[in-house]
This record gives sequence, structure tokens and C-alpha cells, in this order.
Amino acid sequence: MSSHIASAIGHPNIALIKYWGNRDHNLRLPSNGSLSMTLGDLETVTQVTFDPSMTEDRLYLNENAISGPSLDRVSLHLDVIRTMAKLSFKAEIISHSNFPVGAGIASSASGFAALTVAAAAAAGLELNPSQLSRIARLGSGSACRSIFGGYVEWKAGTNDHNSFAETIADQDHWDLVDIIVIVEEGHKSVGSTSGHKLAESSPLQDARIHDTERRLSICRQAILQRDFLSLASIVEEDSNMMHAIMMTSRPQLLYWRPETVAIMKSIQEWRHAGMQVCFTIDAGPNVHCLCPSRYKDQVGDLLKQIPGVIRLIHSVPGGAAHLLPIKSPSID
Repeated sequence: MSSHIASAIGHPNIALIKYWGNRDHNLRLPSNGSLSMTLGDLETVTQVTFDPSMTEDRLYLNENAISGPSLDRVSLHLDVIRTMAKLSFKAEIISHSNFPVGAGIASSASGFAALTVAAAAAAGLELNPSQLSRIARLGSGSACRSIFGGYVEWKAGTNDHNSFAETIADQDHWDLVDIIVIVEEGHKSVGSTSGHKLAESSPLQDARIHDTERRLSICRQAILQRDFLSLASIVEEDSNMMHAIMMTSRPQLLYWRPETVAIMKSIQEWRHAGMQVCFTIDAGPNVHCLCPSRYKDQVGDLLKQIPGVIRLIHSVPGGAAHLLPIKSPSID
């Protein structure tokens, strides 16, 4: 049975140019390309065991047995790998994350990246990173970016085979820090999968998609040239554009809390005063505050003074999803 067990680690990522909306929901083919930074201090560790004695898949997240739609989604993803490996065994999946799940910190990205790497290895498949990225995309679109480390671009592609991510700069290229400002710990009311399906109902989505290549080009160059002011401008613009789609979808999605807006305004004021800092917000109320590492203490102290801030989570750029030595965690 040892050949049917594998463990892997995956990191979430913060999208600098956002993925929002699909042109094919089943294959998670995105409406637009995207660009992100992998977050090295946040992680999901997942162990997969394919067991011929099991009659159904079992999923444990942070010590809790999971059933219903979340288990179904994982089982469907495992089916892709089982089909590729010509394997029929059901699986036990044990997964732990060291950050809030379902709160706009890309927990599905790290989760499905780790799951893909571990399950593929446990099933005996030898896949390259591009293949792993394509498969991870089927479970969670942003997971295709978490297969890679550093600064990562997801090419929208034209079909299932050429829509995957690649690294444009490694994790040591630029010493940015992501300070995640937690204003709400719980699960968001509408998950990203549902939100992607609503995107096309916004009258603004077509214009956003049409403009994507411009934003990607500016962001890509800003990263490669380590030009923070250019990065700040385009990252905030792109984040606001995505939330404009959410707010004009039918039904409307409003993830922001009053604290979210207060943090956004404060960050812009600090930048106008000369500090290198900017914000971006995924599908949730929590704010990602980006700055060069030399500003992290100053920015962190200022953020803590804003009413409603529960806590801060810091992360530097991180590496690719990869296999880990096998452990034997027990579930009581």
C-alpha cells in the first residue's frame, strides 16, 4: 500500500490581476488571464491514501470530517486522476491549513494544488508542472497558479490543454510582503465558484475582459522591473474592477465590510504621503496589503490602529507545491 500514499504542500496565492468569470465552467477555462504572487508563509498540507478496502472517499479538513458538496468536489477531482492512472480505489484525504479557510485567502488554491500533487503521486503518475497545473485548474481555477512559486501568470489559453500557469519571476526576485488584514474570520456568504458563474450577468464584465491584456502587460512589467508605484496603481485598479463586476452582477455580491473600505482609504492615504504600499482584495472582506519588506513593520503598526482589524497575517513570496515525506496522522 505504500505506493498508494503521498503527501504534498501547497501555498495560496494573491492575485494581482484577478481571475473572475469562466468561459467554460466545467473545465474552469477563465474568461481572462491572471497574475499572482504565491504566499510562502501560508500553507495547506494534504495526504492522500488510495485504499482498495474503502467503499467511498473520505475527507478530513483541519481534523473535521467533511461531507456534502465539498467532498463531492474533491471526489470529482480525484476521479480525473483515477481515470488517468486507471485506478479505481477510493481515497482518504487528510488536509490541514494554517490560515482561515473560505475567507478570501485562496484556500481552495492551496488545497487543490496540494491535493493534485499528492493524489497524482499516490496514483503513480509522473507529471510535469504544466500538467499538474492544468489538472489543478479543474478543481479550482486559481489552484493552477499555486502549483508554481514566486510570481505566476495563468495563460487563459484556448482549450483544456493549453490553459495553465507558469512562473515569470522566482520567489527571490522581489522582496514584497503581503500583510493580510483580517476583519472577518468566518466563511464568506457566497463562494468563488458561484461568483464566477454570476460574473457574466454584469454589464461591465465584457469591458473588463477586453481590457485584461493591458492590465496584465503593465503588471508583468512592473514585477520584472520591480516598479512598485506602477504595480500599486494597476493592482488596485484591477481589484476595484473585479469588485465592480461583483457589485453589478445579478444578484449583486458585496463582500466588503465598513472596515474593508476604511483600510482601502487608509492605504491610499499612506501611499500619497510617500509610503510604498497598496491593496488588493479577493472574493471576501479581508484586505491584502502589499509593500516592500522594509515597510512591513511601519505598515503593520498603522493597520493595527484601524478599528475592526482582528489580526494581521504576514507572508513573503513562496515556492512551488511539492511532495513531502509521509507521516501517519490519526483521525479520532
